[in-house]
Amino acid sequence: MKAKISAFFLLLICSYSYAQNDQYTYKRELLGVTDQWHKIVLPEEVFGKVSPDLSDIRIFGLTESNDTIEASYILQLQTEKVVRTEVNFILLNTTHNEKGYYFTMEVPTEESVNQLMLNFKQDNFDWKLSLEGSQNQQEWFTIVDDYRILSIKNPETSYQFTKVTFPETKYRYFRVLIKSKEKPDLSFARIEFNKVTNGSFNTYPIEKSESSEDKKQKLTLVEIGLKAPVPVSSIKIDVQNTFDYYRPITISYTSDSVKTEQGWKYQYRQLTSGTLNSFENNEFVFESTVLQKLKISIYNQDNTPLTIEELSARGYAHELLVRFTEPATYFLTYGNKKAYRPSYDIERFASKVPDTLTALSLGEEQLIDQREIPATEPLIKNKNWLWALMIVLIMLLGWFSLKMIKTK
Repeated sequence: MKAKISAFFLLLICSYSYAQNDQYTYKRELLGVTDQWHKIVLPEEVFGKVSPDLSDIRIFGLTESNDTIEASYILQLQTEKVVRTEVNFILLNTTHNEKGYYFTMEVPTEESVNQLMLNFKQDNFDWKLSLEGSQNQQEWFTIVDDYRILSIKNPETSYQFTKVTFPETKYRYFRVLIKSKEKPDLSFARIEFNKVTNGSFNTYPIEKSESSEDKKQKLTLVEIGLKAPVPVSSIKIDVQNTFDYYRPITISYTSDSVKTEQGWKYQYRQLTSGTLNSFENNEFVFESTVLQKLKISIYNQDNTPLTIEELSARGYAHELLVRFTEPATYFLTYGNKKAYRPSYDIERFASKVPDTLTALSLGEEQLIDQREIPATEPLIKNKNWLWALMIVLIMLLGWFSLKMIKTK
């Protein structure tokens, strides 16, 4: 009797669990599967139909015997890669004349360089510098001229821009001239060679852009709308004004929305913060996030609001590196907001993925007929009745257990 009740109890639980299986909504056939490894470039249309963290993407296959199998994949963003190599040097001397202060450095190796990092003990300065190179300290060649470096530190702001970037060059000696009447107190310098492997980006057209002024908070608010949800990783802001400016900004995106009687109310989550300024490339990079609406807040303080000339949004291309182990008709399947992120063994062996993979073509998007994924109906559909039965069964199991103990 006890065994029968236990079996029935387990059957109820399993029946309830199977009824909760979520189903996928969309699929695209994968065309041209010929090798063990292939890659799939995710099309932009997919991102508006998947979970924000892309956890509901699956590769399902249907074999000739009608068995459903799953192919493992690694999600990879085509980001740029930067390899930084610090180059040793010797600071030979520091001199000055009516032009400014000179710092001469020797690189004892024959390595190429393309960046100079400077750090000064002064907190506030605005200087121009020139960088020259030479092989013998007799003849000097200009590498950069009138390059601006800047430091601002006060109770509201702490900012420093002292990175000098220039084309790849190779000299034994480098000479920095800082055009200042005040003596620069150099705390350290670093010479580097940065090798950059460019990533693969998609540029997304901005469908809507509205700017407004909050005079009470001294803010310029810029709201941006994209055509559809896509993965964005950077925003570039071009300012029309030609005068010098320095404005703290925050960039947020719409993470949720609620419809009220007064209209739609949006909840925002911050992506990044930084400084919009007149001496850097105003491109703000952040973690790749699937979004459609953004808000840029520019803190003007007591300054005249800036005029935004152009905005552009970019995102890294997303690829799936897929391993196929059995012949089957495979589909890219997605559209299940409750799906968990898959865990595959190949994630731990990413170094063994071949360097060159053939990209698969995708068929047209299809709605999945829910009858394709049969779900077992629960024995009892009303949850209240199910919980009542479970309590009764637990009480019965307890009563039978006590009875057996007394009998022994």
